[in-house]
Amino acid sequence: MTDPETSWGAPLDPVFGPHHVAADRDEERLGQPGEFPFTRGVHPEMYRRRLWTMRQYAGFGSAAETNKRYRFLLDQGQTGLSVAFDLPTQMGYDPDAAIARSEVGKVGVSIASLEDMQDLFEGIPLDRVSTSMTINATASILLALYVATARRQGVAAERLAGTVQNDILKEYIARGTYIFPPAPSMRLITDTFAYCKDRVPRWNTISISGYHMREAGCTAVQEVAFTLANGIAYVEAARVAGLTVDEFAPQLSFFFNAHNALIEEVAKFRAARRLWARIMRDRFGARDPRALALRFHAQTAGSMLTAQQPENNIVRVTVQALAAVLGGCQSLHTNSMDEALALPTERAVRIALRTQQILAHESGVADIVDPLGGAFAIERLTDDIEEAALTYIRKIDELGGAVRAIPFMQREIQDAAYRYQREVEDKARIVVGVNEHVTDDAPPGNLFQVDPAVGAALAEKVARYRAARGRDAAQRALDALETTARGRENLVPRIVDAVEAAVTLGEICDRLRGVFGVHQPSVTF
Repeated sequence: MTDPETSWGAPLDPVFGPHHVAADRDEERLGQPGEFPFTRGVHPEMYRRRLWTMRQYAGFGSAAETNKRYRFLLDQGQTGLSVAFDLPTQMGYDPDAAIARSEVGKVGVSIASLEDMQDLFEGIPLDRVSTSMTINATASILLALYVATARRQGVAAERLAGTVQNDILKEYIARGTYIFPPAPSMRLITDTFAYCKDRVPRWNTISISGYHMREAGCTAVQEVAFTLANGIAYVEAARVAGLTVDEFAPQLSFFFNAHNALIEEVAKFRAARRLWARIMRDRFGARDPRALALRFHAQTAGSMLTAQQPENNIVRVTVQALAAVLGGCQSLHTNSMDEALALPTERAVRIALRTQQILAHESGVADIVDPLGGAFAIERLTDDIEEAALTYIRKIDELGGAVRAIPFMQREIQDAAYRYQREVEDKARIVVGVNEHVTDDAPPGNLFQVDPAVGAALAEKVARYRAARGRDAAQRALDALETTARGRENLVPRIVDAVEAAVTLGEICDRLRGVFGVHQPSVTF
């Protein structure tokens, strides 16, 4: 058996002691919870005052079907909603588009119109629940649909709470659900910042995501470094657009992966908070404590789920969720045991939610603020991750910033993923049930299935929706949107006007494609 290493390949000492920890840690590195540099958490009392939001990610088929799952989760004690959208919605196509037909409703819910969004939240009061939407290229459109839906519920935009992921850079780096080239994509993001600052002040306008880069195979250090480098790019773009850092930065949030290595992951979250606080203070001159504090959602690691012996995933998810809680997350999604095989069943979803509830109410980890703070191993790994991540950020700065450094980050992730896979194949890294302790059990037979007829049904629905609207009003809204896209005014008010005029998501994206074009990634070998 090889000696243990960190995810970035550094050797792990068998015992940690005082000599591993910087002498100045109390003053310059640790601080107090709720105070700069927020190493120990963003709130003084953390979960003693309020538990993290239990936000299970869900969406499939039609909006009406997904609404039933949301009601089930809320009945089971979930405290926030998290919307998974299908690929056509993410890529800006209506369900009747030829390119979309085979993917409608498959990996998330299909949302093409205001009618769909109203169906999604039927009976769910939007002033009493916060909603996270995992959506990027079309984030401004889904936000507009949400605001319009709230208006029909009699809920003012000022009372809405939630998040749009709205992080397009990690799509170019690791995930691929982009539409437009980087420049207009960044414009849509900063337009959303400005719109929400004035009209939806409780909304988190971006969730800067390391999750998907970690799913693609990067190390803990790379996850911190590349996420914060993207955050720097968004802050710089917002400042160029004329926004003041202390005004928009409190609405920034982050999204990290909760991976397998418990101690390393706790240190990762603490290092990310500390490094971001220093970046915002020293690089951007932020003074509002809310602009310095890195608030984050965590999701357990989907890439660590195994199709073999899926019950083992319950244990993996528990360890990963514990890392997120000990690391100070503000909200958490726990994956279901059967997600390596299919969309999760209600039983699997309930077990995943109960995992959070048991951690919250039975384990005692919520009773102490930063319970692992001061531990020699935690503090040394926190220092190591911060320093190594800062080295990466300096390299990205030398390359001209995150947008220009996309190929560099892609190569680094690919190399890390290759090293990990070789370790698994060589049994230098044990994955229980995959390369050790293997059984020949048959896969479970009660997997969740999306109705195969849903695509055709939703294609007919959106066609009826277009046919029933006022044609002139829709055309005027699209023309106004195109005119604004060719200029420099904020696009989000025009998008809101369009969805109010019954224009669909695909129609909005088609007009914007006509102005902005479509991103064509460079291919290098």
